[in-house]
Amino acid sequence: VQLQASGGGLAQPGGSLRLSCAASGIFFNNYAMGWYRQTPGKQRELVATISSSSVTETADSVKGRFAISRDNARNSGYLQMNSLKPEDTAVYYCNANRWLRGRYFDYWGQGTLVTVSS
Repeated sequence: VQLQASGGGLAQPGGSLRLSCAASGIFFNNYAMGWYRQTPGKQRELVATISSSSVTETADSVKGRFAISRDNARNSGYLQMNSLKPEDTAVYYCNANRWLRGRYFDYWGQGTLVTVSS
């Protein structure tokens, strides 16, 4: 199983980036997907989630600016980030998870760095 996150980079305040997470080795349709972020010395925090039926939730800190989506045909999830702020600077990780027959399956991508700076 592999989750490959991409799309990070340098953006100016007010700018946009789109992160992608490509999944392989799982039937992506059955998995919920999430984006998390982490900065040095802090715990990883939830940014947004999307269920297998495409119900979304977004953290208050990014609500109205970030949007999570998925394309099951491409085994991929996305995080559209608009109106970026310096405090959005972090390593962003994608996650895929599901419960199946009493077992919890949880997979993580390698992280992609987002830097918001002028």
